[in-house]
Amino acid sequence: MSIRSILFAAAFGLASVAVAHADGLRPIEGKSIDLGGISGIAYYTVERDGFHVVATLAQGEAGTPIRVVSVLEPGQRVVLSTPQQAGAIEISREGDNVLVRKANVAVN
Repeated sequence: MSIRSILFAAAFGLASVAVAHADGLRPIEGKSIDLGGISGIAYYTVERDGFHVVATLAQGEAGTPIRVVSVLEPGQRVVLSTPQQAGAIEISREGDNVLVRKANVAVN
C-alpha cells in the first residue's frame, strides 16, 4: 500500500467520525472538504500561538496531495477555492469555535 493510499485511508477514516452537516469542529475532528474535482479533509489543533488548521487536498485518488496549514486567531478565516464553479470552503475561528462552511466567493 502506497503512502498516498495510507494518507487517504487515514484522512477519510477521520472524516467518518464527523457529523455530516455540522458546521462546527472539535480539535482533531476531521471534516470532509469537497471542491468539485478536488477533495480532502480538514482538522485543527489548539496550540499556544493559535488554532492550527490543517487541510489536505488532492484531485481524485491519483492526484498529488497538498497540505495547507493556517494559524487562526479569533475572528480570522481561511478560504479554500478552485477556479471552477464548485465554489469555496471557508474555515473560520469565532472565539473558541472553528466553523467549516460554504463560502460565497465570486469566480472571475
